[in-house]
Amino acid sequence: MDIEAVIFDLDGVLVHTDHHHYLAWKRMCDEEGIPFDEAINDRLRGISRMACVNIVLEKASRRYSQQEKMHLAERKNGYYKEKLQSLSAADLPSGIVETLDTLREKRIKLAVGSSSKNAPYILERLGLSRKFDVVADGNDICRSKPDPEVFLLAASKLGVRPDRCLVIEDAAAGVEAAFRGGMWVAAIGEACVCDMADYQIGQIEELLPILQANGSVAH
Repeated sequence: MDIEAVIFDLDGVLVHTDHHHYLAWKRMCDEEGIPFDEAINDRLRGISRMACVNIVLEKASRRYSQQEKMHLAERKNGYYKEKLQSLSAADLPSGIVETLDTLREKRIKLAVGSSSKNAPYILERLGLSRKFDVVADGNDICRSKPDPEVFLLAASKLGVRPDRCLVIEDAAAGVEAAFRGGMWVAAIGEACVCDMADYQIGQIEELLPILQANGSVAH
């Protein structure tokens, strides 16, 4: 293992916005008369906006056209962005900034690989934009996780071979995407149950011992 780059998922890794997503989906579903709960919300983690719409509509009482589905996705995203207006650096999990700064000092390249089309806006709100060399997000890809496209794009933008990238993911779909892309992957949070992950970590600071143990960064 010779890691030259670390690729971070956004939601659930760099920031916890699951509740914002839940409230936005719940508002839209309530307006449409579609049942929605936390269990359905959990199924939406790590996948594209339109894939989420299709899951949400499984319990709808009628069929929706493709154009209607697109309008639903846009409406939900509008509600979500309203919630994000209150987002700030205070919402960052502990250790994120310090870990990113340490990795940069160690000359590890850093990227964000996210299915979210709101990634640039969220990073700006959090004050993290300048800490990453590149961002690959839902605006750049045609296939969402578990397809590895977003991670392979991030590696390409960095100019680093996939097998020299370590992906940090909190969703099973993201872990599978990294695995299929031929990358190393560290699971955090609920993704730790995924047997495709090379490492399981409880908090972001645990990245540094992993990289040190494998000789990627000096002690």
